[in-house]
Amino acid sequence: MRSIVFALPLVFACSKSEPAPPNPAAPAPSAPSSVAAAPPPSASGSPSPALVPAGPKNVLFVTIDSLRTDSFTKEYAPNLYALAERCTTYENAYSVSSYTAKSVAAFLSGYYPSTLYRSGFFFASYGTANDFMAEQLQKSGIATLGWFGHMYFSRAKGLEQGFDEWRTTPGISFDAQTDNHVTGDKMTALGIELLSKPELKTKPFFAWAHYMDPHDQYNRHEEAPKFGNKARDRYAQEIFYTDLWVKKLLDFVDQQPFGKDTYFVLSADHGEAFGEHGMYKHAFELWEVLTRVPLVVCGPGIKAQRIKERRSHIDLVPTFLDLLGQKPAASLPGKSAVPELMGKEPPASREPIYLEMTEDSHNPPRRAIIRGDYKLIWSGPGDKFQLFNLSQDAGEEKDLAKAEPETLKDMVAAYHAFWDKLPMVEPYGNVKLKEGGTARGPTGPKAD
Repeated sequence: MRSIVFALPLVFACSKSEPAPPNPAAPAPSAPSSVAAAPPPSASGSPSPALVPAGPKNVLFVTIDSLRTDSFTKEYAPNLYALAERCTTYENAYSVSSYTAKSVAAFLSGYYPSTLYRSGFFFASYGTANDFMAEQLQKSGIATLGWFGHMYFSRAKGLEQGFDEWRTTPGISFDAQTDNHVTGDKMTALGIELLSKPELKTKPFFAWAHYMDPHDQYNRHEEAPKFGNKARDRYAQEIFYTDLWVKKLLDFVDQQPFGKDTYFVLSADHGEAFGEHGMYKHAFELWEVLTRVPLVVCGPGIKAQRIKERRSHIDLVPTFLDLLGQKPAASLPGKSAVPELMGKEPPASREPIYLEMTEDSHNPPRRAIIRGDYKLIWSGPGDKFQLFNLSQDAGEEKDLAKAEPETLKDMVAAYHAFWDKLPMVEPYGNVKLKEGGTARGPTGPKAD
């Protein structure tokens, strides 16, 4: 019998019998800045600044918490869906992980979470030894702004590295069991305040806004249609409400002098489960409903198109850097999407797609590889593999590990070819991990 899984705040799902995660108000000390994390294997191409229209450009990156791909619809998000029809829309985009603390670190750094110096807590913090994209932008004179609808972002230190502004919406509090606040209106008001800074009239910027409302508790909104009484119906109301407020933010941007030079990128940090595999909310596993997310890119020179080929958030950092005229580091495992966004190259396969859930105080270790029709999921520490044919079994209900031994062997070999070479870093913080291990002591990794 499948176990039913319930939500913890912001990003998580866990069993009712599990203890609440540790309070992130006192995160583990950061890794010393003299240590440089080993980069993962490189697959990065050269930057493509010549493809971007001339002149300084900006990037506005908006993520909507818990927004799964099949809920980004004309009915639930009419404004953003209509906008997407004039932009590049990726139909099969994947977050690197299935909950916020790990997925956002991937799209802020461009590296897989397991290769970053991080604490072993559920509400992970990140060491200063890591190289984050915003640090490079800041050094290049590009303004960096971030604002958020949940207190995790002010408590889990390290994600803010390289940001000139890092703000949470006023009047919210932290609750380790749920999200008690409606913040879409506050997020847009704060975004307008930050984007009204005089220096942004002449200085290029990267801005990231993380809207929270589709996350638990699934509140009703008078502005939204009543889709029904079930949890997923109320979740749809949250999406509709968020869509209204993101549209107001975009309307403001369009009215600014920098509007015509601003790229807009929309995505989510992870998806959401509503009973699939006996789960509700997110985290803990790497199922499709937890990792497939919308991805839309709009702006100067961007082609109106729908791309079916699978793409990963690991490509976001090199793409952002390319759009901003910056050179992506050769060590980045992702590749800029600018050539296909501008219609200069046809979309090609970038598989395999790699997903991971790094072990922490509440999450068990999980990894996955997607290639062609097949998805392989590894569960640690016992080296269990599950195999699914996504073209025939989109819900991942039938494990083919025994029925297709040759395919399993081939996929396991592809799994080891990548994960065995990835320069993983053990978490620090002297905390007991989910599967019984212990994170490193409070000082973090040491220099050689």
